[in-house]
Amino acid sequence: MERHWWKEAVVYQIYPRSFMDANGDGIGDLRGIISKLDYLKELGVSVIWLSPVYRSPNDDNGYDISDYQNIMDEFGTMADWEEMLAGLHERGIKLIMDLVVNHTSDEHAWFVESRKSKDNPYRDYYIWREGKDGCEPNNWESCFSGSAWEYDETTGEYFLHLFSKKQPDLNWENEKLRDEIYKMMTWWLDKGIDGFRMDVINFISKVPNLPDAEIVHPDRPYQGGHRYFMNGPRIHEFLHEMHERVLSKYDIMTVGEMPGVDADEAALYTGEDRGEVNMVFQFEHMDIDSGPRGKWDIQPFTLTDFKGLMSKWQTGLNGRGWNSLYLNNHDQPRMVSRFGDDGTYRVESAKMLATLLHTMQGTPYIYQGEELGMTNVQFASIDDYRDIETLNMYRTEVIEGGADPEQVMRAIHIKGRDNARTPMQWDDSSHAGFTTGTPWLAVNPNYTEIHAKAALADPNSVFHYYKRLIELRKEHPILVYGDYTLLLADSEQIYAYVRELEGQRLLVLLNFTAESVRCELPGDLTDGEKELLIGNYEAAERDWQGLELRPYEALVYRFFC
Repeated sequence: MERHWWKEAVVYQIYPRSFMDANGDGIGDLRGIISKLDYLKELGVSVIWLSPVYRSPNDDNGYDISDYQNIMDEFGTMADWEEMLAGLHERGIKLIMDLVVNHTSDEHAWFVESRKSKDNPYRDYYIWREGKDGCEPNNWESCFSGSAWEYDETTGEYFLHLFSKKQPDLNWENEKLRDEIYKMMTWWLDKGIDGFRMDVINFISKVPNLPDAEIVHPDRPYQGGHRYFMNGPRIHEFLHEMHERVLSKYDIMTVGEMPGVDADEAALYTGEDRGEVNMVFQFEHMDIDSGPRGKWDIQPFTLTDFKGLMSKWQTGLNGRGWNSLYLNNHDQPRMVSRFGDDGTYRVESAKMLATLLHTMQGTPYIYQGEELGMTNVQFASIDDYRDIETLNMYRTEVIEGGADPEQVMRAIHIKGRDNARTPMQWDDSSHAGFTTGTPWLAVNPNYTEIHAKAALADPNSVFHYYKRLIELRKEHPILVYGDYTLLLADSEQIYAYVRELEGQRLLVLLNFTAESVRCELPGDLTDGEKELLIGNYEAAERDWQGLELRPYEALVYRFFC
């Protein structure tokens, strides 16, 4: 297995709107990020993934871009961005930017031109179709609810938008469009960035005739057309072309967000001999609690289910590709609330989950506030939420569909994207020290107890545990590159595995419950001398013939041969 800096990196995602506000307008900004660079250096991360800061009308919080080569006024100026980049590089931290090229804003100059007339030179930069039988061109549902098509009166045709109606999809079949995108990417790389996180990049190739989706939900007017736009017929061709034209010319990191990929497909995207991307964000483990009706149809899952998915990716990409390791981000609820215990054992379970992510093969991603053990929020009213996906779903289900609002709000409390987007909790002052103004989204009320100031002062905090995990990955290449073998596959309480590399061996033990659990290990793992590399409780004497793990305990041992 080839070794690369991006495999050994630990990435920290900044969602700029919610990270730090420097000017008191309630919205995080670039100067706010600049003020916290030493905090990031202290944590020890080696790469920042910056969610979009490009010019945007903010229909989807910056993922609707109106100008790829300018900075959103709310976030600051290009000079601020350049100062931030220089400050990161001075501290030995690299920067990857969000690349959003499946769609633009409907206020982008290309689309403004495209909708003017059918013979406009930019018309074919987007996907336009005539209606069918007085209705939309097909029955696809938008990822944000409702139809994936919007009628435009100027030309009497519909344009495709897989997300918001203000996010028209780009037509990657158009070679001139691709040229424009590659020029834009090159421009950013020449400014000194260190790579791209590529938003829903496996959506860019659609099946040409855009057929109707199979009717899976007869009670809904629109159906999921994912099979016709996920991993489409020209996706590998497009990504290989992007690599040849742009990516291969720089020593950079690339990660593709790719819903709907399995391990075999991911091996094609990330194989080092294929020239596409370095790694992918897959979603199988993020869909583990989604029922037949999708994300909001929340279903219970078992630890064996979870271990099966995680293990499939660890073994499936070993020697074939590379994993990205994450349990939350700006689109997902807080991991300690979803996979741990955000009450009594919040600190212990946050550390346990961090141990899982940082002791697997792949590149770990930390989402801002994760290193503090930040939790989900439960706002009482839909009026307190800002996320377009959440608001559209509530309107569709409650206002238009008559669903029980309390039941819908429970789903939002568990899975809503605003769980991750409440402002970063810096201290216990007003609005958690995020802003001197009124925050764009309310702060989680538990900020008085959970905040960075307290975490930095407490050597036993979640923050300092993360710092040690990051140091261990630098000290022990086995944590990055070692093979993975699952143990105790049938246990519904314990997640255990071994990492092995060049004669070295590590044992990872994780208790996923709020109870003390006895752990019966194979004999070859109970004998011999071992060193405890890290644990989330004070060290204690262990009886290896009947090892007991405390609630949400995490242990990592190194074996001496």
